[in-house]
Amino acid sequence: MDGFWYFLGDFFTGIFKAVPFMGLWFNKFLIVIGFIAFFAWLNYMRQNKEVEKFD
Repeated sequence: MDGFWYFLGDFFTGIFKAVPFMGLWFNKFLIVIGFIAFFAWLNYMRQNKEVEKFD
């Protein structure tokens, strides 16, 4: 299990080294991805209107 966490840490360390080169474009990219995911989720919820009842 330790291998997974080391891999995850190395992965994010690599990403964080590349982020300063991208500047504000990376933030804008993440915001756009967030909006796309939000509207995709709204569309998914609109298509599947089944209500789950919890007893």
